[in-house]
Amino acid sequence: MYESTENYLETILVLGRDGGRVRSIDIVNELEYSKPSVSVAMKNLREKGYVSVSPDGYITLTDSGLAIAESMYERHMLISDWLIYIGVDKKTAVHDACRMEHAMSEKSFTAIKNHIESWKREIYRNK
Repeated sequence: MYESTENYLETILVLGRDGGRVRSIDIVNELEYSKPSVSVAMKNLREKGYVSVSPDGYITLTDSGLAIAESMYERHMLISDWLIYIGVDKKTAVHDACRMEHAMSEKSFTAIKNHIESWKREIYRNK
């Protein structure tokens, strides 16, 4: 899986939250990519079965695309929140989390996630 594929899928997920309808131009505006680049990416995502595009141009994640997008979003949120908590400014934390979420193995991410969840349980237990 390529980082760009994961980024596109995560972006579609975020843009489509709360029932929003997503079109290619929304992705262009969000990621600040060119229209031709997004068009090629959407074609590739369709061919791989990660998205479907309605006749009127609305993009929807398939089950497999949604699974990847949700995984990347969970990684992004957990890592950025963790970095902010340990003192990294928000802008840097969000930027770094975006890079880290793609490079980190599932094993390392699960270990970090379990550690954070254990730590949170300990904090609430001691309150």
